[in-house]
Amino acid sequence: MAKPNLLMIVPAKWSGLWTPQLNDSAVHPVVHGEDAYAPDGIDYVLGFRPPPGLLKTLPKLKAVFSLGAGVDGFLSDPDYPKHIPLVRFVDETLSAEMAQFVLMHVLIHHRHQRLFDAAQPKRQWRQMTLPRRTEDTRIGILGFGEIGRVAAQHLADLGFPVSAWSRTRKKGPGVKSFAGDAELEAFLAQTDILICLLPLTRQTAGILNAKTFAALPQGAFVINVARGGHLIEKDLIAALDAGRLSGAVLDVFQTEPLPETSPLWTHPKVTATPHIAAISQPAVAVRFVLDGIAKFERGARPDNIVDVETAY
Repeated sequence: MAKPNLLMIVPAKWSGLWTPQLNDSAVHPVVHGEDAYAPDGIDYVLGFRPPPGLLKTLPKLKAVFSLGAGVDGFLSDPDYPKHIPLVRFVDETLSAEMAQFVLMHVLIHHRHQRLFDAAQPKRQWRQMTLPRRTEDTRIGILGFGEIGRVAAQHLADLGFPVSAWSRTRKKGPGVKSFAGDAELEAFLAQTDILICLLPLTRQTAGILNAKTFAALPQGAFVINVARGGHLIEKDLIAALDAGRLSGAVLDVFQTEPLPETSPLWTHPKVTATPHIAAISQPAVAVRFVLDGIAKFERGARPDNIVDVETAY
């Protein structure tokens, strides 16, 4: 029996991370842009952000696998074939690493570590009490999926009061739940540190904007580790410059890599990291896609199939 053909749509310089492991597997890997292939010979697709319109040219396509937790790179294509199952990559280690990144930056801000970093080269001995106690520092998480739940648990374990907002009601132990447009403003009003972990959809695009920042308490802090499309960057800079926000940590951007001309590189209140809060491990991704393909081939369906209407 012939092996199913798996079309990999990844940056050419990265294809070698996956192909050696796939070559000895139950599938035949084909790299888009490197290998010749017949569109009607492709059974499955694995990738990040395929060229718009490409997937609809594959008439025998059975399923699409995302190499990341987000699937906006696929669903931003208006011609995505909606009858084709789209499987979101879920990995406990990836979720834990995202939560670690969030926790690290919450603590850096909460413990005013940047002040001590600046004082050290000046040999300044700056002892101080925390301006706000942990139990009075309210954390608000936009998006309460798997990663949001892990982050909320870690933060609650440290004594922070945690709330979460999502499109539909989702509850977690010790987490105050807000849901829908009607409760967004109330959620923001009681959030001192805002963490965005939302999927990027038509409804959530641009949600980190001037109106949102104005609804937060004076001096609130923002962390975005979801997608660059959630943030209106000029609105963030304006809120920082006006003192409305005390700072921001950004791991994702409207344009990636972040252009050298972007003012976010040098803004004194912004910490910018290059989309590294968590990175999929190739070996884990390979096991994920091979397991999913095996299920499709025997007539079953894997977990984490995305509802293409809601994008999660």
